[in-house]
Amino acid sequence: MIGAWIMKPIPYVAGVPVLGKLLDFSSDQLHFLQSIAADYGDIVHYRLLTNDSYQLNHPDYIQQVLVTQADKFEKSALDRAILRRALGDGLLITEGKFYRRQRKLVQPAFHSKRISAYADLMVDLTERLMDDWHDGAAIDVHEAMSTVTRRIVLKALFDTDETPETEEIAEAVDTINHISEDAYKRGFVYPEWLPMPSVRAGKRAVAQIDRLILGIIEERRQSGEDKGDLLSMLLLAQDEDDGAGMSDRQVRDEAVTLFVAGHETTANALSWALYLLARHPAVEAKLHAELDQALAGRAPTLSDLAQLPYTDRIIKEAMRLYPPAWMLNARTPLEDVTIDGYTLPRGSMIFISPYVMHHDARYFPEPDQFDPDRWTPAFEKALPRYAYFPFGGGPRVCIGNSFALMEARLVLATVAQHYTFSITDTIKPEPLVTLRPHGEIRATLKQRVALPAAAF
Repeated sequence: MIGAWIMKPIPYVAGVPVLGKLLDFSSDQLHFLQSIAADYGDIVHYRLLTNDSYQLNHPDYIQQVLVTQADKFEKSALDRAILRRALGDGLLITEGKFYRRQRKLVQPAFHSKRISAYADLMVDLTERLMDDWHDGAAIDVHEAMSTVTRRIVLKALFDTDETPETEEIAEAVDTINHISEDAYKRGFVYPEWLPMPSVRAGKRAVAQIDRLILGIIEERRQSGEDKGDLLSMLLLAQDEDDGAGMSDRQVRDEAVTLFVAGHETTANALSWALYLLARHPAVEAKLHAELDQALAGRAPTLSDLAQLPYTDRIIKEAMRLYPPAWMLNARTPLEDVTIDGYTLPRGSMIFISPYVMHHDARYFPEPDQFDPDRWTPAFEKALPRYAYFPFGGGPRVCIGNSFALMEARLVLATVAQHYTFSITDTIKPEPLVTLRPHGEIRATLKQRVALPAAAF
């Protein structure tokens, strides 16, 4: 009883009967989350339908959930229900012992030596994309970046090139994205037996993905060939305790998770980076100077990345302003959890938003400004660990973060040294499963010639 007296009260935001704050949340999620943080501080309680929800807006509290007390939380039932239909029991969904086993089996595919081998592939496929570009051409930046990242993940994951069938996968992923976000907004998932257009569309999209992925897995099982790609690693992986590998279904679930997450998130990060560069010519000029001095017009390699610190800062700043994972999967406490004197009740939903934290003026002065120069070593050293976390954190940190960062920097360096982009439209973010641009990013290309290194 004494402990109850010293517990801190959590600010509560009342909503309307039955729905709570669901309508406000659904109408503009980014604005809702930011305004709640601005008005109520580091922790706030509101209700979405029957779900008691707690939004955490402080790095220390977020670290408690993701790292320090991570074993006391699991993915929310809503998140699991939404994502399982498309991704199955991949790393994004699973919990406990099974998650740890799968993570251990998948992890070797992302060892630094293995992902380093894909650097030349990333550059080559980006150059092939630009074969169809020319001075004055009009392109959709997001479509172009989605195309190249899809081709990269297809080759790295499955050692396969783009085909008409793989091109259709982009539409299937887009369908799943919108259906999933609609479910998040209304707070529940339609039963699979319900004869609704969105349910049928979701089933068709998943079947389309399965035809491709399961077909590749079956073909590879029959051939027994080790192609050195990520799929081969998944098929060859064995549990060190019992020697068991993954079933075809488990391989499918992990492969689909890596495929969907692998191209969607990096495509968004690159699209936003190129959009921001087009809107900030002084930043773009500094990038061109760095690329020209380090590369002098030749294709970048993995070893060049150490000489491209400003390129790295641009990617970091783009992911700060527009984090692809704008909201982490909601967590549910398995028991009452105390954080800094506040109690998060068992069974509630815990919301953690990188978008909110990345726009917090306490940690990022002028948070809405695109300023790659803020990312000095001193700034990064002083920044609280969970003020900036585009890849999540703790035991569930994104397994492909090193792959994604290498890809983003190499693709940006390859594109930016040859082209500038003229973009006149103001693009707004669309918070689906990932934070993608709303609509097209129409750009006019202007070809540039790199200055020789001797000019610097």
